[in-house]
Amino acid sequence: MMTSLQQELRFLVETHLAFIYDEASYPELEHSQLAKQLIQLMGLDECCVKPEVHTSLWDQQDVMVISYGDSVLQDGETPLHTLNQFLTQRLAGTINCLHILPFFPYSSDDGFSVIDYTQVNDGLGGWQEIEEISSQFKLMSDLVINHCSSRSRWFDNFKQCKQPGVDYFIETDPATDTSAVVRPRTSPLLREVETLEGKKYVWCTFSHDQVDLNFANPQVLAEFVNIIKLYLDRGVKIFRLDAVAFLWKELGTNCLHHPKTHEIIRLLRTLVEHHSADAIIITETNVPNHENLSYFGNANEAHAVYNFSLPPLLINALVTGSSQYLKAWQMTMPPAQQGTFYFNFIASHDGIGLRPVEGLLSETEIDTLINTMQQFGARISWRAADGGKNKAYEINVSLFDALQGTVNGPDKWQIQRFLSAHAIMLALEGIPAIYIHSLFATNNYQEGVELTKNNRTINRYKWNSNELGALLDNPQTHHAKIFTQLTALIKTRRKQPAFHPDATQFTLHLGDDIFGFWRQSPRRDQSIFCINNVTDKQVVIPLSSINLISLVTWVDLISGQAFEDLHKDLILEPYQSVWLTNKAGL
Repeated sequence: MMTSLQQELRFLVETHLAFIYDEASYPELEHSQLAKQLIQLMGLDECCVKPEVHTSLWDQQDVMVISYGDSVLQDGETPLHTLNQFLTQRLAGTINCLHILPFFPYSSDDGFSVIDYTQVNDGLGGWQEIEEISSQFKLMSDLVINHCSSRSRWFDNFKQCKQPGVDYFIETDPATDTSAVVRPRTSPLLREVETLEGKKYVWCTFSHDQVDLNFANPQVLAEFVNIIKLYLDRGVKIFRLDAVAFLWKELGTNCLHHPKTHEIIRLLRTLVEHHSADAIIITETNVPNHENLSYFGNANEAHAVYNFSLPPLLINALVTGSSQYLKAWQMTMPPAQQGTFYFNFIASHDGIGLRPVEGLLSETEIDTLINTMQQFGARISWRAADGGKNKAYEINVSLFDALQGTVNGPDKWQIQRFLSAHAIMLALEGIPAIYIHSLFATNNYQEGVELTKNNRTINRYKWNSNELGALLDNPQTHHAKIFTQLTALIKTRRKQPAFHPDATQFTLHLGDDIFGFWRQSPRRDQSIFCINNVTDKQVVIPLSSINLISLVTWVDLISGQAFEDLHKDLILEPYQSVWLTNKAGL
């Protein structure tokens, strides 16, 4: 006998399925039976929980580190164990969330071409290590949902014309006009494959080793629901839906942001949150800003979206010495609804995406940014654009080296500029995520690029744990200086109610030399004015221009300096950030 909650869940799932697999296209599909199958795969026929609508499952203490499973290595240990030990020992009280990039057996793209979704790459460890990590941190895992490896069992079965797999991929006649399809790569869309039934052509959005899955087949959806349940059972609480914008293909469209893609995300959210009230879905959609925001839905789709426009706009502000474009963008960003949040980052395992600044930076500004980054050792990755032309897709560079200077070249302010970038990101509305190589101020790994012939390797160095520890323990190294000051910033941030992801935020107008904004705690008892000099010159601001309440003493949370006389000036050194508050969190 179903409970009322289970009946409600069945109705919701059937409603999602009726949109995805509409009756006109799937006249023989029984939505009730498919709904029953998905609910059983999630174990929701035995037990389910009622999700809280418009409820935040997060606060200002949530800070994430992004890392590969083997970013830190130690002889004689599994990399996942080493990573767990390193983060637990070095970052206690600093972070509480960890995103381990794909930790499954793979054939290319550093994990994003998954051979087997149900196993841990034995070169990293096993499920035991994953469960140990999930007991220490809120764990985020990738759900590489758009495509799988050409070496997977599913694709082997496709070539052998047997199940499961024979109908898991998208076959297309090479004569078909696919010119409208939007892609992030320059390789041919279709791959020729020899099968037992002869030559076929399969859809490959990213590379010919990453074969797109056919979600028009309901059993592909069922496979991924089963995978999600496995990950939940192993302690994963946060699901990053990789490249999900490309999920549903329909010839005659651009195959991007299809309405059925959005509905599949809503379905997965319904299933996940009825299993675990604290489970979270984050969409990874590296696209123009207004398109990215659509994945919030009406607070019923993704819990969070990557704030993809932030990295290029923030870097642009710091290397040009002008907050003009960053500020203009920030003013247009809607506050996230209750129950959703922005996932803020300024560096990742990939590069600095350029599609998210389309319409925000002019072509001239983008070209200047690209040229500046190339001066600092960056590589450029390209995508196929309209008219058969190639267009810059992302800048591949370590963040520390990206901020070694300005458009005029390298200078002496690299450390200050790098810390300013993080002070801004840590204070913005949302939850901050810090790439592990930013914590260590890792430089460009040019040798790796030459070895792999992959531009993204420039930001994927693998540290020896002992070597890294020695550098972090030596206060004279830039690694130690960054690690010490950045972790101090994070610890300070985590204590402030005004940095709650739901706290109010308003942009300040203090001139283009400054990027400033005001945060107020949900209870309205703490205000923080975040004021950042984005130039390589000293900037003076009258305190009277900031609209500080004169009845209290204001204190900079970063330096500890108190400001009692509000008729005086605030003097900001190059790239200095201040967090002025009326009430310091303890």
